[in-house]
Amino acid sequence: MITLAQIQKRIAEAIKQSNFTQVELAERLGVKQPTISQYVSGRVMPALDTLANLCKVLDLDANDILCQDLD
Repeated sequence: MITLAQIQKRIAEAIKQSNFTQVELAERLGVKQPTISQYVSGRVMPALDTLANLCKVLDLDANDILCQDLD
């Protein structure tokens, strides 16, 4: 079973490993920098449209974020 905590952890890891600062990422996503900080800390989960855009900006497969195996 997939938990919200697992998804939040993967989002945080993807943001931390990206080449973007939180400010740059916020600008690309159309959110404020504190919102990105909340994603990284796991306090807030992105809305589905923001998650989709985050995956696009970071060149991630949403299945990886959502802990889905493709097998």
